[in-house]
Amino acid sequence: MSFMIVEENNGIPKYKQIVKSIEDGILNGHYKRGDKLPSINRVKLRFSISRDTVLLAYGLLKSRGIIKSVPGKGYYVKSKNISASKKIFLLFDELNAFKEDLYNSFLSNLEEGDKVDIFFHHFNQNIFSKLIHDNIGIYNTYIIMPANLKKTHLTIDLLPKNNVYILDQVGKEHAKYAAIYQNFEKDILESLESGLKHLKPYNKLIFLFINNKQPSGMLKGFKQFCEKHQFDNEVIESFDDRKISKGEVYLIPDDRNLIRIIKMIKTANLELAKDIGIISYNDTLLKEVVEGGITTISTDFNAMGKRLAQMVTQKENIRIENPNNLILRNSI
Repeated sequence: MSFMIVEENNGIPKYKQIVKSIEDGILNGHYKRGDKLPSINRVKLRFSISRDTVLLAYGLLKSRGIIKSVPGKGYYVKSKNISASKKIFLLFDELNAFKEDLYNSFLSNLEEGDKVDIFFHHFNQNIFSKLIHDNIGIYNTYIIMPANLKKTHLTIDLLPKNNVYILDQVGKEHAKYAAIYQNFEKDILESLESGLKHLKPYNKLIFLFINNKQPSGMLKGFKQFCEKHQFDNEVIESFDDRKISKGEVYLIPDDRNLIRIIKMIKTANLELAKDIGIISYNDTLLKEVVEGGITTISTDFNAMGKRLAQMVTQKENIRIENPNNLILRNSI
């Protein structure tokens, strides 16, 4: 085990030193395919480090297909290709039409052989934490969509910092991680301002804001716009027991309630764009055609997926704000 080097206070995490030592051992011929690696306990005792540190290093090598584990026997060299394909952990909040666009774009722009496993936390704090805890050390890249869950950094911080990418919604606690995200506060403010002349004929702007799902920045941007332009406004949590009225414009972040209000307009014998206005959030192909076209505030999810794949492939440790704009159609 003389080839393995783990030093104190050299600025490189010990698990990375173990990974590098084994990679170097394979490259210089010390290890060949099928050779057995030192046991976890042996490495642990030799360098006075924790068992978890060795497990993390071996787990990362295993996730890249470089080594394999044989139950009851130990770890063995599986491949001499240390640049083996990436194994990617992708954690979404939920799957919908626009996130499917993001996902497909991401997949199509990865390198051949890269493997992606997708998981969903459904805005549940416990599920979020468990999924990450259960997969520490198994993947070499972690892409995480925290949504609006609180204190997610306490779990994310357990992962190797340089292997983490935050997606779509970020907080101050995620500042040290690479990310591609939306600036929801700025986006909604600037988008509504760009459509101001189309909104002025209406009497009231109503935002359907579901607190446990929508980003808080959206509400801040909405309030700023209404205050700046002295727009009569209201924030509601649902359409339950609500009667819609002429002269209202509804900002609808989710697709289920978009369909619901279209049905409500028809039931009330009102006319879309003439009596009631609608602005939806996140563009999809369906919104281009339904009711002659629904106006949307949206980022380009295909571009987001493509750029995310480039960040992962090139190991870019950067933060990118994905652009957002108002797409005017026939609903206002």
